[in-house]
Parts: sequence; C-alpha cells; structure tokens
Amino acid sequence: MVAIRSVLALLIGIALLIFLVTRTKIQAFPALILSAILIGLFSGLPADQTIHAVTKGFGDTLASIGIVIGLGCIMGKFLGKSGAIKRIALTILKKVGMKRADIVLGITGLLVSIPVFCDSGFVILSPLAKEFSRLTRKSMILMGGLLGMGLYLTHFLVPPTPGPLAVCGAFHIDVGLFIFFGLVLSVPLFLAAVFYFRWVAKKNPEIIPEMEKANSDQLSPRQRDTLQKIEERQKSGRELTREDLDVLLKDEDMPGAFLSFATLLVPIFLNLVSTVLETLKVTGPVKSFFSLVGSPVCSLFISVLMGAYLLCKNMKKDEALSLMESALTDGGLIIFVAGAGGALGGVISATGVGTLMAKGIVAAGLPAILVPLLVGTLLRFPQGSGTAAMVTGASILAPMLPTLGINPVIAGLALCSSAMCPSYMNDSYFWVVTRFSGFSEKTSLKTWTPATVLIPFISAVILIAANAIFF
Repeated sequence: MVAIRSVLALLIGIALLIFLVTRTKIQAFPALILSAILIGLFSGLPADQTIHAVTKGFGDTLASIGIVIGLGCIMGKFLGKSGAIKRIALTILKKVGMKRADIVLGITGLLVSIPVFCDSGFVILSPLAKEFSRLTRKSMILMGGLLGMGLYLTHFLVPPTPGPLAVCGAFHIDVGLFIFFGLVLSVPLFLAAVFYFRWVAKKNPEIIPEMEKANSDQLSPRQRDTLQKIEERQKSGRELTREDLDVLLKDEDMPGAFLSFATLLVPIFLNLVSTVLETLKVTGPVKSFFSLVGSPVCSLFISVLMGAYLLCKNMKKDEALSLMESALTDGGLIIFVAGAGGALGGVISATGVGTLMAKGIVAAGLPAILVPLLVGTLLRFPQGSGTAAMVTGASILAPMLPTLGINPVIAGLALCSSAMCPSYMNDSYFWVVTRFSGFSEKTSLKTWTPATVLIPFISAVILIAANAIFF
C-alpha cells in the first residue's frame, strides 16, 4: 500500500509539474519546488522531513554546479564579445575548405556550445552561416540546420552546460569522464546529421539570404571592395575560392586563432588531464596540482581570466563588469531551475519511490537501458525545455540506478540524448533556429524537428549496443 501511494504521489507530482509549466503562468522554478513538496507530503513524509529534503536537495545541487554555471556564462560572453568565436570558425574553414563550409559551421557549433548555451551560440554564429550560404549558394536548410545541430549536440552531451552537469552530479559521474564519452558519442551523431541535412536540403526549396540580410554593416571598406569583386565573379558563374572567403571575412579586430582556441579548450584540457591522472592512480605534487586546476571551477575560472585580460584586454573596466553581470543574469535562471530539480530529487530519494519504481520496471521485464531513454523524451516532449528534462530526469533516475544496474555514464548519456527529442514549437531553440535561419514554421517542422527525432534515435541505438557489448 505504501509503495502504491509513493508511486502515485510521484506520478501526480510530475503530472502537476508538466501542467504548471505548460498551461499556467507558473515558471519552472516554483513549479519544481511545489511539485517536490507535494510529492513528499502525498508519499507520507512528515512536513518537516519534506521541507528538509527540499532544501538539502537544492543546496547539494548548487554546491556541485552553481559556480560552474556562473563562470561558464561569463566565459561565453567574453568569447562572443571579443570575436573569438568567429575566429575559431574561420580558422577551421582554412583547414577544411570552401566546399565543406557546412561541416565548418557544424564543427564550430560543436566546439562553441561546450561553454556557450546553444541559443546564444546560434545567435552569434548565424550571420556567419548566412554569409557562407550566400557565397557558396548552399541553402540555409543545410547551413543553419547543421550549425544548429552542432550546437545542439554538445549542449546536451558535454558539460559544463547545465543539463549534463546536473546529470553528472545526480549520477555521481566524474565530469571529465562524461566530457570524454559525450564527445565520443557526438562524432557519429554529427556525421549522421551531415548526411541528413545535405539530403533534406535537396528535398526542399532553397533558402539563400539576400545581401541586405547579411551582416554587411560590420565590413570595412576593403572588405566591401572584396565583396563587390566576389559578387561579380558569382554573376559570371565562376566558382569562389577559399581565398575569396578568407579575405572577405578577415577581421583585424579579432583575437588570434591560438588564443581563441586556447580560451575555449583550456578548461576541457585541464579537466581531461585531471581525469586521466585519476584513472592512472598517479600521486604526488603533479596529481595535486591538476586536481586543483583541472576541477570544473578552477579550469573555468582560468578561462574567464583569459577572456577578461587577453581576449578583451582593451575593454574598459565598466564594460567588462557590465558584460559579466549580464552573463550572471542569464545564468541565474538556470541555476535556480537546476537547484529546484535537485530539490525534487532530494524528495524522491527520501520517499524511496525511485527504488520502488525501478523494481517494478525490472519485474515487468522492460530492459533497464530503455528507462533513461524513455524518461528523457517523456519529460522533454510536453514542456519543451531540454535542460529541465535532463535536470528533472536525473532527479527521478538517480535513486533507481543501483537497482537498475545500469552503468552511470551510459545512463547519463541515454538521458541527455533522449532529452533532445523533440524540438518543436514549445521549444525556444526551435524559434531561434527558425527565425535566425529565415525559415517559416512549416519549413522548420519539416526539416529541423525530424532531425531532433532522428539523431536521438541513432544515439539510442548506439547506446543500447554499447550497453549490450560492454556492460
């Protein structure tokens, strides 16, 4: 009877959460807190224990990810403001070539979305996508779609973005280890996205922005002269060269390639070194040093200092402070929602309902690997927020993992990848991709939304196979 009551309390609480977020004026943060309290009370927990579980879950979650989210937001602002993101894209373009401009955008998205939220990354890089589209005569369905998916993949699979970070905290996964396997999984998914968007771009009318829609205001007189020559070459039917695009997009105010890449990759490198040393059981001063600088907090702080004093070295103090305050304003909402998800997890853990549900699922014969895959999609579909789906899903699944017997990394990747599905009209990123790519709603529903179903499905197949083979 107690078991049934606890399960019903969870189902009612989750249903209430979805209803509040999708149908009322209640934002996700108070909705999560209210749902957590009601689940505890309906499960039979005394009022004082329920409130203690809520506050403890909230505090424990922020202890692990709160500082990281704030520093990550600041780092992203410096990368965008300085032009480092554009420099990264142009450097990759020189290596890959004009004919692979779509892949350049996708790879840039993969890198940029590690510290930068995918919404912000798309807004920052969309002028570059439009310029590539106009000059290469390749549709924005390909350029914008692949840029969007590159950003999307690492936003969901690679910390320190809040969703994967919350999953690491809830599942007690080493962040460096999750970064490594998240990147590994991103590679085949990105390749699948390349084939998909190249195919779907051919099946739909071309969308190529006109010159007045390009970001021409930022061009210097020399760049405008070059642009005119390039347009003349296009009109004559001659194919553009890589040098043409390089000259057009050259911006003397941008930081150098080494500094741009270093600022982006330093936290990832330090975190991976720390993880490798931990795995190899290395001890001594070297291990202690990298345990410090390789922690998510210190490694991101180093990148913030690089952004403030190297990327934006000529920025005035007041402007730099204003930029950082703006970043913290953006990150505040995510921090509160993540903490509220932790509060929900604290209550679920206190009621023991997670273990009860896991035992029920196992008794029903449902393969354990399907549980995180289903939870991610079921939480994402009704309310549109992938981050909320990951945070809430991690809270629900964390108490189940010991009973289900799934490897935490596999479970984490399964939850994060399934939370991608689907992106449609209740998702803010759907509208960012749609508006900044120049799509109609119908075009996005025919091209972008199916991609956000197909890619998670491919990920599910890979993870099911990996779980069967290795675990």
